[in-house]
Amino acid sequence: MNKDGTTAVDTFSVPAFDLNDYLAVQRSKIDSALLTSIQRLCPSDHMQPAVMHAVTAGGKRLRPVLCLASCSAVGGNETQAMPAACALEMIHTYSLIHDDLPALDNDDLRRGQPTCHVRFGEATAILAGDALLTMAFEVMSEAALQADGQLLPAWTAVMAAISRAAGCRGMIEGQARDLAFEGVKIGRDDLAALHRLKTGALIQAATRSGALLGGGSAQQVTQLAEYADCIGLAFQVVDDLLNVKGDPAVMGKAVGSDQARQKNTYPALLGLSGAEAYARALVEQGLQALSIFDNKADPLRAIAGYIIDRDH
Repeated sequence: MNKDGTTAVDTFSVPAFDLNDYLAVQRSKIDSALLTSIQRLCPSDHMQPAVMHAVTAGGKRLRPVLCLASCSAVGGNETQAMPAACALEMIHTYSLIHDDLPALDNDDLRRGQPTCHVRFGEATAILAGDALLTMAFEVMSEAALQADGQLLPAWTAVMAAISRAAGCRGMIEGQARDLAFEGVKIGRDDLAALHRLKTGALIQAATRSGALLGGGSAQQVTQLAEYADCIGLAFQVVDDLLNVKGDPAVMGKAVGSDQARQKNTYPALLGLSGAEAYARALVEQGLQALSIFDNKADPLRAIAGYIIDRDH
């Protein structure tokens, strides 16, 4: 099935690329930059332990990796995109801290560790999330202030894109719809719109930011946005599947919570096999969007395959 629900021919394929080594190197760079920024911008003994707990509890680093990979795909220098990569992970982590709170998803485990509010209390968890969101824009603002005249317009566009993706026209609206629709049956179009906001918006902002800071053309930015739209939706479909049939020991959190909360999911809408087929079709469309790029985009192609095959 295509994004609109029509049938697609499954020609799914990804290049021979050592994604594990690539991710290990990229995550190491990202983690180093993240920790350096947090230690500098959040020196408080009251807040740093909670912030560090949330940031260092593991995680895929998908959004910052996509940002750096998109920068490279357009021929840019990844170093220029690292502040945006860090900001994206800070925003993502803040959203997880707040999502886990009793007022929202009320989860006790995240990435195999006690959630921030379980470890430090609700008040500190709320403040830790607030701190990460604020730090994200401090990191980007500092980079923009230090940018030369050629890069400054790109930073302005990046901050606008990330602000929109994280706010009421993106992730926040998606979370609000997710809560509002609990126990209410919605159709495929409404479910896709919800997840494009809740999950996809920040993933799309990641590729856009990397491409802009790498000096990508308008066509390259557009194609990377299409790729991100497809894999972002596929990521959510797989998340829904893992919530049904995943291994809690591998995932580091409980499964079955979507059904317990009567959430709208793709397995509930399409069945397990239908949801799996839909995820593969989305990834194939994402790969097609990368057809204008040479082998510098191979990391992005391999990441698309990882989204389908992951177990957590």
